[in-house]
Amino acid sequence: MNVVKSNNIYILAGNCVTPSGFNLSENIEAIQKENIAIQEHNDQIYSSSSFYGGIIDNELLNQTIKKKIPLANNFSKLEKMMLLSLNNIKANYLPILKDRCGLIIASTKGNIDRINLDDEDYLLSQLGRKIAKSIGITTDPIVVSNACVSGILAVSVAKRLIQAGMYDHVVISAGDLFSRFVFSGFQSFYAVSSNPCKPYSANRDGITLGEAAASILITRDQSITDTTSYIISGDSSINDANHISGPSRNGDGLFKSIEEVLKNSNLSAIDVDCICAHGTATQYNDEMEAQAFNRSNLHETPVFSLKGFFGHTLGAAGLLETVVTLELANRKIIPPSFGYDFNGLTLPLAISTGQQNIQINTVLKTASGFGGVNTAVLFQKPKPFFNVN
Repeated sequence: MNVVKSNNIYILAGNCVTPSGFNLSENIEAIQKENIAIQEHNDQIYSSSSFYGGIIDNELLNQTIKKKIPLANNFSKLEKMMLLSLNNIKANYLPILKDRCGLIIASTKGNIDRINLDDEDYLLSQLGRKIAKSIGITTDPIVVSNACVSGILAVSVAKRLIQAGMYDHVVISAGDLFSRFVFSGFQSFYAVSSNPCKPYSANRDGITLGEAAASILITRDQSITDTTSYIISGDSSINDANHISGPSRNGDGLFKSIEEVLKNSNLSAIDVDCICAHGTATQYNDEMEAQAFNRSNLHETPVFSLKGFFGHTLGAAGLLETVVTLELANRKIIPPSFGYDFNGLTLPLAISTGQQNIQINTVLKTASGFGGVNTAVLFQKPKPFFNVN
C-alpha cells in the first residue's frame, strides 16, 4: 500500500467502550446529556459494602460482542472491550494493518481478573499477542504499562516510533478493569470517594474508579487523514521523583512536561484552546495540577476533568479522555468538568462549569501517575483546517 508520508504525525479513528456506550458516538451523546457512567453498586466481587464506580455490564457486553465480533466470545472481559473499541479501525483500515504497522497495548493491570487461573492470560505480553492476532497485525506488540499515564504515554511512544522510521502506522489500544485488587488498594490510601468524585472541588474527597477501553490510529500517511484529524505537535514525559504515590507539591514534573511540549510545538500558553487534565479529585493531585498550570501561564485556559463522568479508568484514562476530547473539539465543544461545584484550589483555574461552544484548534492533554510520572501531549489542527475565527 502506498503511503503519502508527511513530516507530521496524525491521530485519527478514535473509539471507546465505557459504561456509557460501546462506541464513541454513544459516549459523546451521554456526555451531552450528562448521563454519567458512575453509578452506585452492591457487588461482593468488588467490595463487601456499596460503592460508586463506572462498571461495564457483562451481559450487555457479551450480547454486543456476539453480534459484532462473534469469534470473540471466548475472550476475557477486557479483551472483548478492547476488540470492540478496535472494531472501526479493523473495518476501515484493514489493508494498512498488515504493512509497517505497529501495535501498542496500554494498561496497568491487564487481565487482572484471570490472575488466579492456570494459564498465562493475565500477562500483558499475552494480552498484546491475542489482540494483535485478532485484528491482523503481524508485528510484535509493544506494552506500555506506566501507571495512570500509560494511555497518553502510548501516544507519545507511537509518535516517536514512527518518527524513528520503525513504522508508518501504529494502532494503540488501552484498557483496564474495575477490580477488587485495585479498589482495595486505593481504599488502603483512604483515597476513594464515598460519592461520585468531584475534581477540583472544595468538597472532593478522593477518586472514583471506572473501567474502559479506547483505541486510536497514529499515522504519518497524510492520504488517510481528513478534517477530523489532529497533528501530534508536541509530547513530553518527565518524572518528578517525589514519592511513589504522591506528586510533587509544586507540580514540577507536570510543569516541565508542559513547558517542553510548548517549546517543541513552537507555541505559547496563549495558543492552547483547552486542557483535558488528569483531575482525579484527590487533594494532592488537583492542587498539584493547579500549581503546574499556573506556572505555565495556563490558569485562564478552559480546563476540565472527565474523571467525574467516567471515573478513573487507570491506564486507559489518558487515551479514553484523548479520544473523547478530540471528538468534542471537532464538534466545537468544551464539556463541563463533571462533579465540580465549589472551588477547592489555592490558585485560580478556569474550570469549565458548563458546556462551552467555541472553535478549538489546539488541545493539551495531561496526566500524572504513581511513581512521579507526568505526561503532556499537544494536539493541533492541520493548517489547512485551522480556523482562527
